Amino acid sequence: MKKLLVIFALIAICSGAVFAFGKDKTNTDFVLLPTMQSKTDQQNRAWVGTFQLVWNDFQNNIVKGSVKFEGDEKNQTAKELNKQKFKADQISANSYYKTFGLISPDLKTQIETALMKKFNETSDITGMIDWTPSPDKYLFYAMLKKDFKFFTPFDKLTPARFSKFPGKVEYFGISPKSDSKLDDMVRILFYNSRDDFAVSIKTEGKDVVYLYRTDDNKTFDKLYKDMMYKERGYMGWHDFLPKDELRVPNLNLYKMQKYPELTKKQIKGTDMMIDEAIQTLQFTMNNEGVKLKSEAAMIAKNCALVPDDKKQAPRKCYFDDTFVVFLQEYDRKAPYFALRVYDLNLINSTGKPTVEETEDAESTDSGSQADNSQPVQKTPAEGDSAAVPAGE
Repeated sequence: MKKLLVIFALIAICSGAVFAFGKDKTNTDFVLLPTMQSKTDQQNRAWVGTFQLVWNDFQNNIVKGSVKFEGDEKNQTAKELNKQKFKADQISANSYYKTFGLISPDLKTQIETALMKKFNETSDITGMIDWTPSPDKYLFYAMLKKDFKFFTPFDKLTPARFSKFPGKVEYFGISPKSDSKLDDMVRILFYNSRDDFAVSIKTEGKDVVYLYRTDDNKTFDKLYKDMMYKERGYMGWHDFLPKDELRVPNLNLYKMQKYPELTKKQIKGTDMMIDEAIQTLQFTMNNEGVKLKSEAAMIAKNCALVPDDKKQAPRKCYFDDTFVVFLQEYDRKAPYFALRVYDLNLINSTGKPTVEETEDAESTDSGSQADNSQPVQKTPAEGDSAAVPAGE
């Protein structure tokens, strides 16, 4: 009997060890990437063009050439950023603000005033920076702001599970009971199977939302190319037909990311180094539309002492498993934002509380009944005129 108990105990210990060592280490965090070509082990990741904008200004105006580090000449992040695959002309001027200059309280005031005037926004970054004047310390800054709606709000669908993860999440889209006018907003790029398809969604402005259902774990640039290649080869109907369905989960995320692989290293051919490199992302998507806000800041300083037909079967476009989001202006050649969703619960847990959630919590504390309706984040109206960035 004792031998039997010992055997059971060993089995339990081994099972626990297998579970521990078998834990998916690629699903422990949501990360921001500096470029669409950047690689990471993490399943949930995003890219937005703000950090590339500040890098471009640093590379073009200060280094005046490729940025290479002493002792780290093969730095992959710097190598990809030097290619400048995303530039300011790939997004409308009214959607971004950027500037650079010597650090000083005046520059801080300039940036904060411009953000309020152009976007009616405040910064999550400027309060973290030491603005003490220095004759050899430069700040490079950018904000990208998008706030757009779909032509008509999609229907809110019944909560359901996402992939293999526990719990139910909120979805929006088009069901068999939805008004047919919603069909006009959606275009089927291709539909090869329930696990390999993509759609585009029109908005009130010039922004297009691409949604690509795939388990492929490639870099964003390759995922985007694959999506466009499959669209060109698709021979079926691109119209969203009455039998087709669409299901998309609500998204709400926030991330602040630093890039230590770029800092504290002397830049070849100069006496400078990057002292700080930081980027933020706030993104929400629901049945009404999309809100995107991203900032990036980089501080550089001198470091001289530092070394088919309409009878086809219904296509169920359910984004209820790993998928990718791209945002792009229809008259541009490349996206300005990308997001890969593997664990929806992990990503949405990063989101900042919405205004309604905050108010509901206060009402509950005071004895008021909480509002169970779906919260919609409020954003102040944009300013009437655009600020003219310095250094442009």
